[in-house]
Amino acid sequence: MAKITFNLADGSAQVIDAEDGEFLMQEAVNNSVPGIDGDCGGVASCATCHVYVEPDWLAATGPRTDMEEAMLDGTFGVEPNSRLCCQIQVSDQIDGLVVKVAGT
Repeated sequence: MAKITFNLADGSAQVIDAEDGEFLMQEAVNNSVPGIDGDCGGVASCATCHVYVEPDWLAATGPRTDMEEAMLDGTFGVEPNSRLCCQIQVSDQIDGLVVKVAGT
């Protein structure tokens, strides 16, 4: 299990315990994280799970997939640290991960 911090637009943070092997978007939805909708169900065909990964965590979350890159190309507010959290798999390697929810 990994502790993940979602920073929200109102300045608050929501910390969740995410199950290893799951994808971060599903764990965020399961924990009602505001701004993470996951409308496409986790197949990188929407951007309702867009987050900004804290720079220190970019290597641990891995590179963007080609599908993720294509979806982010048409998304508002994309930064170099933008990710779709449906493409980030939970593992011990990301225990302590901090992301900012883009949609809030």
